[in-house]
Amino acid sequence: MELMLLLKAFILGIVEGATEFLPVSSTGHLIVAGDLLHFNDGKGKVFEIVIQLGAILAVCWEYRRKIGQVASSAAKDKSSQRLLLNLFLAFLPAALLGLAFHHQITTYLFSPITVAWALIVGGFAIFAIERWAPQVDTPTMDGMDWKHALKIGLAQALALFPGVSRAGATILGGMVFGLSRQAATEFSFFLAIPVMFAATTFDLLNNRSLLAWGDFGMFAVGFMTAFFAALIAVKALLRYVAHHDFRVFAWYRIVLGVLVLIYFWHTV
Repeated sequence: MELMLLLKAFILGIVEGATEFLPVSSTGHLIVAGDLLHFNDGKGKVFEIVIQLGAILAVCWEYRRKIGQVASSAAKDKSSQRLLLNLFLAFLPAALLGLAFHHQITTYLFSPITVAWALIVGGFAIFAIERWAPQVDTPTMDGMDWKHALKIGLAQALALFPGVSRAGATILGGMVFGLSRQAATEFSFFLAIPVMFAATTFDLLNNRSLLAWGDFGMFAVGFMTAFFAALIAVKALLRYVAHHDFRVFAWYRIVLGVLVLIYFWHTV
């Protein structure tokens, strides 16, 4: 049984790390994968929280120089101050709505069927945005102003619905509001840091009674797997967006959503 738990932890760690920063919904993938692996009980939910922390630390490591530069110069450098203000404004909408509706979201929306529909609708949204997105007026993340940040924050709030994708909402939202693909992607990575740290802390505090030292090995495997998988995914996505659009992710979402609907329809 212990070996089976470690195997499940390894698989879910890969799923989390590989999908967290892609526009395909890591939460949706974890809900479906957890259901398939019969690892969707209370302990499974806490495990998902822990491995999300592993994924976000991968971004911190990838951007450690930029983070260190911003932290050391925030008191006097206007560019660093603007980035911190933008992150704060973009963080607020999802944080406030998440606190207000956390119970309703986790109670009524966390199911494979709702995720499947969100995947499909999000896929068509990607096609629409790629077709009708306005011309780029902000080619780099440093050129963002507070209005860009607040709009992206409102777009990110859509990802409170499981299956929408936080990364997808912020990246594609940024493109809708005039950011280049690269600028929107980088801002999405930075915005993930406060958002995911806050969400992880909140969920861990709410579920601390389910934490046990006996599960340390399982958590460690999932955490490290998610960290390295996310590190690979972040590097790969940055290379990808330099030369490609997001239509491949739209097809992936639609096909996966249809397959999930077919598989889980009998549980409705």
